[in-house]
Amino acid sequence: AQEYLQQGESDLVINVIDASNIERSLVLTQQLLERGIPTLVVANMLDVAAQQGLIVNTRELSARLGVPVIDMVAARRIGIAELHLALAAEKDSAKDEHSIEEPRRSAMSADLSQQRIELEDEEALVRRYSRSRQLLDGVVEVSLGADGASERIDALVLNRWLGFPLFLLMIYLMFAVAVNLGAVFIDFFDILFAAVLIDGSRWLLDSLGAPAMLSTLIADGLGGGVTLVATFIPVIGFLYLCLSFLEDSGYLARAAFVVDRLMASIGLPGTAFVPLIVGFGCNVPAVMAARTLSRDSDRLMTIAMAPFMSCGARLTVYALFAAAFFPSNGQNIVFGLYLLGIGLAVFTGWVFRRQLFSDEISPSFQEMPAYHLPIARNIMITTWFRLRGFIVRAGKTIVAVVVALSFLNSIGSDFSFGNEDSERSLLSVIGKSITPVFTPMGIGEDNWPATVGLFTGMFAKEAIVGTLDALYSPEGPSPANSAPDLSAALQEAVASIGSELFALGETFADPLGISIGDVSDRESVAQAQEVKTETLNNMAQLFPSAFAAFCYLVFVLLYAPCVAVLGAVAKEAGWPYMLLIFSWSTGLAYAVATTLYQIGTFAAHPQFSGVWILAMTLALGLFIKQLKRLGSRALPPGLIPVKQL
Repeated sequence: AQEYLQQGESDLVINVIDASNIERSLVLTQQLLERGIPTLVVANMLDVAAQQGLIVNTRELSARLGVPVIDMVAARRIGIAELHLALAAEKDSAKDEHSIEEPRRSAMSADLSQQRIELEDEEALVRRYSRSRQLLDGVVEVSLGADGASERIDALVLNRWLGFPLFLLMIYLMFAVAVNLGAVFIDFFDILFAAVLIDGSRWLLDSLGAPAMLSTLIADGLGGGVTLVATFIPVIGFLYLCLSFLEDSGYLARAAFVVDRLMASIGLPGTAFVPLIVGFGCNVPAVMAARTLSRDSDRLMTIAMAPFMSCGARLTVYALFAAAFFPSNGQNIVFGLYLLGIGLAVFTGWVFRRQLFSDEISPSFQEMPAYHLPIARNIMITTWFRLRGFIVRAGKTIVAVVVALSFLNSIGSDFSFGNEDSERSLLSVIGKSITPVFTPMGIGEDNWPATVGLFTGMFAKEAIVGTLDALYSPEGPSPANSAPDLSAALQEAVASIGSELFALGETFADPLGISIGDVSDRESVAQAQEVKTETLNNMAQLFPSAFAAFCYLVFVLLYAPCVAVLGAVAKEAGWPYMLLIFSWSTGLAYAVATTLYQIGTFAAHPQFSGVWILAMTLALGLFIKQLKRLGSRALPPGLIPVKQL
């Protein structure tokens, strides 16, 4: 936009200013007029200004600026007709009628003729604010008896003692709506898209006699990938809806102020707290919510930290292992994993700040916009544009990775297809071959299904449960593929909304989703998780100890996030940074899980454990030391700009 304006090709620029913060808004107006750019000024939010006791004489302001100034309250569509009339009149006017008088323009632009708009020094900015005050002298009348609603609300939400509890309440409500209410519609999208794109396309291809490879790529790959993307639409959509509401209402800036000191300890602004909290429900919207941060370094740090927030999908894996190994204290194990994830997210932020961003800390000041009731139309437009960006850009990456993993999961070592979740698949063969790599963290060579589960966990973390169930308790050949019943699928999808709404009360009581319930009865847990009891028994036999199973869960918590998260990272920060996050999280997961297991079994083999503990410490230290060099290649030159509509 700057480059286009500097080219001088625009016929007219409509400069919308905030009447409630008019002194600051006129800084840009001066920049436009100094360069002789034809300008039409629109003074918006005059109603908010009036609530603050500010009465703006736009006729006098127009005379002083030398350009037309239109009164507007866009929220109530006041002034739209006048704007159209002004635009029609401007078409017949000469270009020089849009700018201020030549002598004044020359005087105002003398000190900045050699500078670009974005490279102005502090003195020029101070002079512009001084000019704004001069222009507004006699233009803005302040009424002392005006309603100070914003001040009264701020006295409550910014209170030293009440501010943080109220902030937690707002985050709870946003989290409950975005994750829990969004989750009501996940099964609807999953059932419907799977019936059409996966089952339907597979049946159609089989009916046409298509090769098994084509069926795998189209049905499981493309269909599965699109279905996976579709399941994130409700959660991400509701998240963006909540964020847009908080932004438009004016509260989000206050929330950032409340937690600014806490987040400053790791070099982040207070606004970074919201994406990290959202990560407890799903890491994908957490990564996307980092767009609320204005500085690239803050967005990149938050994106790196978000995957360590234990999402709801990981909870299904925790519950399965809690039933097999920790029937009496599973809740404590899960809570410990959540705390570990938070601790390593903070550690990641500290390392990235020191190694990649040169201890650069964002300034701790915030502009406090006036409170006002958000406009439904604006919120929906903002939400749609953000959601569409995720579907189009992140969806491409997700689908591509799902196609690749589906291919490896289907093709066998004999190059046959249809070997999904069996020991004959190439993915299982790869898992068997690299299982010795995981021996230092307690996974024996005969426990190769646990390794394969880590691979399929790249689809989605909950896929680990299905993979372990299929490999620990293999079944016979599946029946022939039949035509999907789309009518039944639609009925089931619609019914899922009702059942999820019925259970919504329980989810609001546990917003972070850390409750796993009673896991002492293996049969009931197996039924709830839709796995076989034999799976739980075989898991207990193949893992050498409950502590080894816990170390496996530590790795599940920390290693590379699912393809949906990686796709979101690639969309926001580019492929190189996504690969850096993948390497950092997986390397950190291996180092922590291995070190933890070796510490726990140190007494059994002190020399072996000592060597591994030392090796992991040195490897992690070396990686951190090289992070600056690696990061210089991975950092994107520029992120997707934050758009305020």
